[in-house]
Parts: sequence; structure tokens; C-alpha cells
Amino acid sequence: MARFNKIQVLSAIANTGMVPVYYNSDAETAKQVLKACYAGGVRAFEFTNRGDFAQEVFAELSKFAVNECPDMILGIGSIVDAPTAALYIQLGANFVVGPLFNPEVAKVCNRRLVPYTPGCGSVSEIGFAQEAGCDLCKIFPAGNVGGPSFVSNMRAPMPWSMIMATGAVEPTEENLSAWFKAGVTCVGMGSKLFPKAAIEAKDWNAISKLCSDALTIILKYKKP
Repeated sequence: MARFNKIQVLSAIANTGMVPVYYNSDAETAKQVLKACYAGGVRAFEFTNRGDFAQEVFAELSKFAVNECPDMILGIGSIVDAPTAALYIQLGANFVVGPLFNPEVAKVCNRRLVPYTPGCGSVSEIGFAQEAGCDLCKIFPAGNVGGPSFVSNMRAPMPWSMIMATGAVEPTEENLSAWFKAGVTCVGMGSKLFPKAAIEAKDWNAISKLCSDALTIILKYKKP
């Protein structure tokens, strides 16, 4: 069951402006990455449903967060169907993210007041998702659907829209400033925050610094 309510989740995501996206089949590595992000100022973290027995890793991570990262809001990503969403909500997911929009997932999440952020590739998809109660919509893959210009042009007639950009997001001032000037609410960022060399070397401080530096840049350009 979710530890944080819907308003707390959306507020944390909007306030920090970044949701790290990560998967590892090894629970201990996932725990250390989560802790490193927490130390770097991250307060919303998306573990992705990418491999076999990912739910078992998530269950351990969820329990770990309660004691080691008490203010971390842990969510699940790569969800494409309602039964999988229900499974992870039962394991403690505080928000659900997907690469596509599935109205059945929205029903499951709405019933439990768990935020659902679906992947959308067009203005119409964003509109349909909003009708289904999705407060925060993900443009995905963000770099391919039009980049920052898509966000600014879409929000011109739909300024109420809360958008997460995932894909083609990098922890650099040039990249992040473009997304936030365009009007995104937050960005989802994966491999660029978690260099393979840092993970292999267990250099958790390097990951904390990448997160901290990215959040500093975001704060500079994020619209109130």
C-alpha cells in the first residue's frame, strides 16, 4: 500500500523537478542506488519493471526505503497493463508510470488514489489521459516526439498540462534549461544519472553528485 498520498506525490515531483529512472536485477545494488539518489536530494524515484522477478526486487526496495530513505517516494515504471499495476501498488508503489496510455491502468490507480503517469506521443493522447484522471503525463520518447518545442507548442492551447519529459534528457545545463524553459513539470532521467562505470565501481558518491548537480540546474530554470 502507498505510504504517500496523491497530493504528496505530485507535489514532491513538481517541487524537485526530477525523477530518476532505474532498474537492476540485484536488490542490493538497487538499494545503494536509491540511497545515493536520496543523499543527492532526490525525493521521487522510479524503479522500472524491466526484468524477470522485478517485483521481488521492488518489494525489497520498498521495505528498504521505509527505514533508510523515509522521505523517498518510490514508484514503479514500465507498466503497460492493469494487473501489473495492481501488483506493484500492493507492494507499495506510490506512483505508476508507463510507456503508453492504458485506460484500464488509470482505473486501477484512480481507485486507490495512486498517480498514474502514462506515456503519450501526441496532443490527443495527452488529452485522453487527462480525461481519465492523469494529472501528470509523460511525453515519450521525448526526443522523438518533438523535444522541448513539442512541450511549448502543446502547452500554448493547454496551459494546465503537467508534463514529464523522459528520453533524450541529460544532466547538463543546456539540456535541462531547454526542457524547463519549454514548460515541463519534471524530467525523468535514466542512464545519464547512472554511469555504468560508477555502478560497477560502487561509486555511490558520484551518483549522489550527479543528482545534486542536476537538481541545482533544475531549480535555476524551473517555473514556480
